Amino acid sequence: MRAVESYDQATVDRIIRAVAWAGGNEPTAIKLANMSVDESGMGGREPTRRGKVLGILRDALRQKSMGVIEHDEKLGITKYAKPAGVIAGLVPVTSPYVTPIGMAIYALKCKDAVIFSPHPGSKNTTKETVRVMRAALTKLGVPADLLQCVEAPSIPIANLLMQSCDLTMATGGPAMVKSAYSSGKPAYGVGAGNATMVIDETADVAEAARNSRISKTNDNGSGCSADGNLVVDESIYDAFLATFQKEGGYLVQGEEKERLRNVYWDAEGRRTANTIARPAAAVAKLANIALPEGKTFLIVEDDRIGKAHPFSTEKLGIVITLFRAKGFDDALDKVRQIFETGGRGHSCGIYSFNDDHINQLALMAPVSRIMVRQIQSRANAGTFTNGMPMTSSMGCGVWGGNITNENVSLKHYMNVTWVSRPIPEDRPSDEELFGEFFNTEIF
Repeated sequence: MRAVESYDQATVDRIIRAVAWAGGNEPTAIKLANMSVDESGMGGREPTRRGKVLGILRDALRQKSMGVIEHDEKLGITKYAKPAGVIAGLVPVTSPYVTPIGMAIYALKCKDAVIFSPHPGSKNTTKETVRVMRAALTKLGVPADLLQCVEAPSIPIANLLMQSCDLTMATGGPAMVKSAYSSGKPAYGVGAGNATMVIDETADVAEAARNSRISKTNDNGSGCSADGNLVVDESIYDAFLATFQKEGGYLVQGEEKERLRNVYWDAEGRRTANTIARPAAAVAKLANIALPEGKTFLIVEDDRIGKAHPFSTEKLGIVITLFRAKGFDDALDKVRQIFETGGRGHSCGIYSFNDDHINQLALMAPVSRIMVRQIQSRANAGTFTNGMPMTSSMGCGVWGGNITNENVSLKHYMNVTWVSRPIPEDRPSDEELFGEFFNTEIF
């Protein structure tokens, strides 16, 4: 970090372009996607997440990360950006190559260093990702050790890393995030998802079905933003279900549903590792379900919500649950019940052309982000067709036990010094401040 502290903005921008290209060019992205599936058994071989690298690079290039980054003449405030320091980058098993590339872009833009701690289940993919980024730094004459990777990852080493670094970026499961918050150092963590979509009577059924299918099947539903529950108004429910099946969904019913539950969750209600982010055919085989050709995800219908009914909880795979709503008030009540069960703080979405419905959902839903008529698994973390900051890490606020509601992005990788200059006095009178209570009897 000392070796690069004098680099100017143009130099840093050139570095992040090189690193993003090293890991995000199409041949390398295909190689890393395949390596990830071969190593972990999770996700898909199509490098669909490559777009996230492009978006993170776009956002980083459009912002300043050193010197004066903001000035407010009226308030007399000038803000100066500084590096955050050495960052512990915890990498999840489900995103072993895009997450470290995104962290590297934001960190290097701020002249931070990163030590990545891979998940043991996809460590080789993460190590290869870091290797190609280090090679890009070396080619530019930049110290490669700005990006490092734990060679033999373990929970004790991850804990030591978090205790030793200046800041932790914790993208992963609840246990990892809890450890990050317990490390004694600052940490940005993420909460569990249970993405729930409301589909009201004004929705375009074909659009909602298509987008939900794309969201659910992207990387075999490995992302915490993948649609998990659909709350569909009863007036369009049958039409939606029929369309959803045409999109590739297989409706699991009767004894098949019970068998699916038994292979998807163990006796203690924990998700089984061999069904997380696995293809529909593999999960169906485990559940002894004869999956017809062309079916790419599994649909279950339910009217029960709660921890005792796991189909209403986070799925982390290719199962999606449909709930029938008797009007919009009932839909809102079901959303409330679902988030009381799990996923508070993360996200939900709505397919509606009724602004009042959108507003009602926004007012009541205990989530940090709501996507309107968008592919949830892509839109939450930012796309080229919405204004969300591009990221691989999404804070869930106090609801989800996190310090931020925001998409973790460039601003979270820097320290900021506020410089304050004197301004004309801005002191309202006592009468103005106390309003109707001024000079009244004391309580």
